[in-house]
Amino acid sequence: MNTNLRRAATAVVATALGATALAACGGSGDKADGSKTATPSKTVTLVSHDSFAASPAVLKEFTKETGYTVKVLAGGDAGAAVNQAILSKGHPQGDVFFGVDNTLLSRALDNDLFTPYEAKGLDQVPAALQLDKDKHRVTPIDSGDVCVNYDRKYFDAHHLAVPATFDDLIKPEYKNLLVTENSATSSPGLAFQLGTIAKYGADGWQEYWKKLKANGVEVVDGWEQAYNDRFSGSAGGKGKGDKPLVVSYASSPPAEVLGVKPQPAQGPTGVATGTCFRQIEFAGLLKGGKNDAGGKALLDFLLSKTFQQDMPLQMFVNPARQDAALPAEFTKYGVKIDTPPTVAPDEIAKNRDQWVKTWSSLVLK
Repeated sequence: MNTNLRRAATAVVATALGATALAACGGSGDKADGSKTATPSKTVTLVSHDSFAASPAVLKEFTKETGYTVKVLAGGDAGAAVNQAILSKGHPQGDVFFGVDNTLLSRALDNDLFTPYEAKGLDQVPAALQLDKDKHRVTPIDSGDVCVNYDRKYFDAHHLAVPATFDDLIKPEYKNLLVTENSATSSPGLAFQLGTIAKYGADGWQEYWKKLKANGVEVVDGWEQAYNDRFSGSAGGKGKGDKPLVVSYASSPPAEVLGVKPQPAQGPTGVATGTCFRQIEFAGLLKGGKNDAGGKALLDFLLSKTFQQDMPLQMFVNPARQDAALPAEFTKYGVKIDTPPTVAPDEIAKNRDQWVKTWSSLVLK
């Protein structure tokens, strides 16, 4: 991902949780006795992480089709946004939540955040992505592979081979070159940890992280800081970072060539394909939301071909719909990971909190 996906995504966007309601957010009508009655809101509020983005034209299409205007409340990285949703359980700050993934899904479901709803278009979503297909509390919207990205210019200048696997990252030649996100506060950070657990097993991943720490891995709170502030290959950071390795996504490289003329034969960043873990992102209808009808309409739209085909070059993720066409830039510069390591959702649910606690004691102290 990149700052390209942080661009303003809606006609009206609130950039922090708890932002002021829009003027379009409901009105009142006169009863026969002269008193006022609230009319249905024509604003539907989407609570998400900072990475949500969509073309203004696409959201205008939603408004044209449904009459609803989308308001986005961005709440930091995915882990922080999910935690905030749990804290506001029963009195949510919006109608739909987007951005809970398979690493955090059980936490959201155990806290009963969502009202079940079977969105239109699910028949075009592969069964492997439908992790709650029996209850439909959440709807799969996209998938992506969390992997280490590298700055080609740095490795060329230093005549250094790029790392390809987890094992490579603990070699002396890569000392002090990697920045990753905090597993406790960031979904990419947690996904990277889970990738090491899938690779080395429940009994071996701790030893790997001891070696990674000894090799100088830097940990920051979230993706935005890691990629745009610390990574030397980020166009958004204008090359100011000093870390040529960063935990990001297999689909991040296309972001670095958007708007570049002429288009290069190869993007400036690459992917270490042996360091990946697959994420699936979901959206759900928040229980207690004020605009249930608008929320259902928005869930349907998030799974529509219109939104799904816009998404790759906005959020740099793969659409959940199997019939959604991918843009040429996405397929040319992105990397397809056929069989990334994974951890079963029930194993994540059972062990996640302890794994994160153990990771924190090993890496942050």
